[in-house]
Amino acid sequence: MSGAGGGLELRAEVPALDEALALYDAVGWGAYTREPETLERALRGSGRVVTARRDGQLLGLARVVGDGAVIAYLQDVLVHPGAQGQGIGRRLVEEVFAPYEAVRQQVLLTDAEPGQRAFYEALGFVEAHDHDPGLRAFVRLH
Repeated sequence: MSGAGGGLELRAEVPALDEALALYDAVGWGAYTREPETLERALRGSGRVVTARRDGQLLGLARVVGDGAVIAYLQDVLVHPGAQGQGIGRRLVEEVFAPYEAVRQQVLLTDAEPGQRAFYEALGFVEAHDHDPGLRAFVRLH
């Protein structure tokens, strides 16, 4: 899965379930793959799903949920480990948000892995507690 961005195709599509499951497994997101039917419903219910492919192989995926008018929520950004570090994640985020440029609230919730903050800040995001004026973010996970 090496090689720079050459031959990379981004497109709005919901990938086949088996492809999605393989990608989510590859990045270690087992919470999504334990119930394949739920993942399939989530992908199909998204406002927009964009995939990254090279030679037909699914390398990445990003999806947005929300109303498309006042909030667009970046739910998932995944890039296969063998294709990370090639700018695919950045391109996915830019493409998935393209129809939502005028939407005031573009938000996401992510884990605190090293590198996450720098990646999202480079895309123009600010952590809620660093925003001026101050913001709070709340979550309830089950």
